[in-house]
Amino acid sequence: MKLEEMSVLVCDDSMFARKSLCLYITSLGIKNVYEAADGQQAIDQYSEHKPDIVFMDIVMPVITGIDALTKIKEIDPDAKVIMASSVGTQNHLKAAIKAGATDFLQKPISNDQVRQTLENAAKGVI
Repeated sequence: MKLEEMSVLVCDDSMFARKSLCLYITSLGIKNVYEAADGQQAIDQYSEHKPDIVFMDIVMPVITGIDALTKIKEIDPDAKVIMASSVGTQNHLKAAIKAGATDFLQKPISNDQVRQTLENAAKGVI
């Protein structure tokens, strides 16, 4: 799959973090970028769009990122969900992996990490 053919869902309750990540992803040529501001929106957006990859913050309102990940994996066991967090990383990392996360990134996430993750997903490496 070509990078620009991918669809991506960005889930973060921080509008600044979400918009920054979306802008960077679209700058790579990816046109189908969806947004969610909380865990429930993430589940709803995933159900509607079935994106190729999801970037999900762990600490979010309504439904946590871990709970949203669990629901998304129920909808699609093959979902590729990249979890991100800046707090309590070690405990969150274990919970994210147990829930089926594809990968885990420490915030702040660099553009290089995002690009590499998307390129790996496009190649089918993750």
